[in-house]
Amino acid sequence: MKKRLIRGSALLATLLVLAGCAVGPDYQRPAAATPAAYKEAALPASEAGSWKTAEPAEQALRGEWWKLFGDEGLNQLQEEALRANQNLQAAAARLTQARALQREARAAFFPSLDAAFGPSRQRPSAVSRGLPDGTPTSPSTTWRAQASVAYEADLFGRVSSTADAATADAQQSEALYRSVLLALQADVATTYFLVREQDAEAQLYRQTVQLRTETLQLIQRRYDAGDISELDLARARSELAQAQSEALGIDRRRAAAEHALAVLLGRAPSDFAMPPQPLQKVAVSVPAGLPSTLLERRPDIAAAERAMAAANARVGAAKSAFFPRLDITGAFGYESSELGNLFQWSSRTFLLGPLVGAALSMPIFDGGRRQAGLDRARAVYEEDVALYRQTVLNAFREVEDNLANLRILADQTRAQDAAVESAARAAKLSHTQYREGAINYLDVIEADRSVLLQQRVSVQLSGEQARSAVGLIRALGGGWGNPVPGAGAGQVAVK
Repeated sequence: MKKRLIRGSALLATLLVLAGCAVGPDYQRPAAATPAAYKEAALPASEAGSWKTAEPAEQALRGEWWKLFGDEGLNQLQEEALRANQNLQAAAARLTQARALQREARAAFFPSLDAAFGPSRQRPSAVSRGLPDGTPTSPSTTWRAQASVAYEADLFGRVSSTADAATADAQQSEALYRSVLLALQADVATTYFLVREQDAEAQLYRQTVQLRTETLQLIQRRYDAGDISELDLARARSELAQAQSEALGIDRRRAAAEHALAVLLGRAPSDFAMPPQPLQKVAVSVPAGLPSTLLERRPDIAAAERAMAAANARVGAAKSAFFPRLDITGAFGYESSELGNLFQWSSRTFLLGPLVGAALSMPIFDGGRRQAGLDRARAVYEEDVALYRQTVLNAFREVEDNLANLRILADQTRAQDAAVESAARAAKLSHTQYREGAINYLDVIEADRSVLLQQRVSVQLSGEQARSAVGLIRALGGGWGNPVPGAGAGQVAVK
């Protein structure tokens, strides 16, 4: 008896030691292709040593990056979207779900305790009592009150790997929530600037309609006086009608953009109206040599990295299926045929499995099911590695795209300003020459069209600059520096 007890104790000690032996692979973040510098904002050679490989740090404080634009209207809209956007609230609910699953997985580290109370009535068969068939048996009532405990020892890290995977899933959900938040903020800013761009175009066409109306009145007087033919009058009417039609088209696009902004704010389009505010030029000062560490704040990179960590932990859980599993169970309580005798000491009962309440199961053959589960877990991990590396590549591409946009748009805007000035000068000269009879009215129409076209392109470039600035901030995970005090409305000044 003593020897059996010693052998049982030794076996139990061995199993408890195995409980700390995890078989899962240690997680190491896979390498991803990261350039030494951005092509569009490379550091000088003297500063190259300050670069380091980006590591996900999406929890880093980004601040209210949209305040870089110094626009109070945009600030108010961002606050409203944060409170009421439905997609953001759905993302918050998904985060709550993931955290609940994490707590559920970690609960496996502790034993579960259950209690039960109640009667049962049964009538056993004659054969179950070793009696001939047809022998009458009497029904009986049994009252039970018992508590049971169950616990799975963490042999070979199955429980801890599952908990680690759930923790990584929760962290991924938090990163995805931050990604939805950043996307919402960027969408609000982009749509806001789009509405203001439409306001600038509408203002431009209102001026054009007013000018064409005055021109038509002048042409009408000259026609009535017999100075010109009806052809010039018809052309003037056509130009006025065309300008009015294009103005209505801008109003239609502006209404659609305003409706989209209302939905981002969690409001019905009928309950939201944004007063007209023409967009001014947005000057963006991007610091030279943006460090790659700025990408550490991108939540989508953090989410992809946490997905890898979760997949790696599940590989460990799949590996542990090849090793023994130890379930410890036990129950203690009372049984009696009478309720009044239930809690007497003589009515006590207990249930213990083999090895003092422990059931050790050893897998032998399952037709390849466990190997298939391990292969699948490894394949999921490899997929997540590829998705992580692709996310990093896309992040660098988005930064490069927006840096290139801002650089080229700055040069294009300067050239466009010169084009507007030249077109306005040409239109002024054409009106003078037409009044003097040196040219026909068709030349005046072409000159006016050129002014309108160049002015409209200029407005659109201003909108592209504002949206590219927002796009760069979003691509970098929420800004690249601190706002400089005193930046005026519509201006972005960054250290």
